[in-house]
Amino acid sequence: MSEDFGRLATEGIESNSHDVGRWRSGERARLQVARLLLNAEERAAKAYALSHHLDELLAAKFGDLAGRCISAYWPIKAELDLRPWMQALHERGAIVALPIVEIVKQPLLFRRWAPGMLMERGIWNILVPPSTSAVVVPQICLAPLVGWDASGYRLGYGGGYFDRTLATLKPGPYAIGVGVQLSQIESIQPQQHDIPLNAIVTELGVQFKNGLSTR
Repeated sequence: MSEDFGRLATEGIESNSHDVGRWRSGERARLQVARLLLNAEERAAKAYALSHHLDELLAAKFGDLAGRCISAYWPIKAELDLRPWMQALHERGAIVALPIVEIVKQPLLFRRWAPGMLMERGIWNILVPPSTSAVVVPQICLAPLVGWDASGYRLGYGGGYFDRTLATLKPGPYAIGVGVQLSQIESIQPQQHDIPLNAIVTELGVQFKNGLSTR
């Protein structure tokens, strides 16, 4: 827990959403700097290990992934690059998708992705599948983590897109937070709108699954 948030607690001051929002902003900045300090070789090794743990988790949960729709992400801001894993999923017959912000502050849309596809620039200049690519509904959804806690909650970039999407998709996808172990914090201080994930996976393996921490 950060010093500022700890001080609020020890002084007996009830934290409101503004306090939590300010604290989360500081944590996001700190954790993103820590991730940026990882060199390319370290990030590649962590991505390779994380991919292996994802394969194990999904095989145990779903068996054969052929025909299943899996949403991943296009890496930004030193996120672990899972594009080789995405290509392997495609080759194994899975339907791979990427999330798109079509309307600001609305739930995400998912479009089908394939290796070699000509990508377009979306909102915030992030590469996304073209508008001609099919819209799909993922059964499994990866969410990159800025931070995470052992209760299954995710600290994202602050836009609320992933939580909005999980709240509206019916049936809800199996949601997996993916990121680096060093991004773990004591608690994200969950608020009413925060939705816990089904699992959290880092380079060290599954850290949270089905409501039970592995630690």
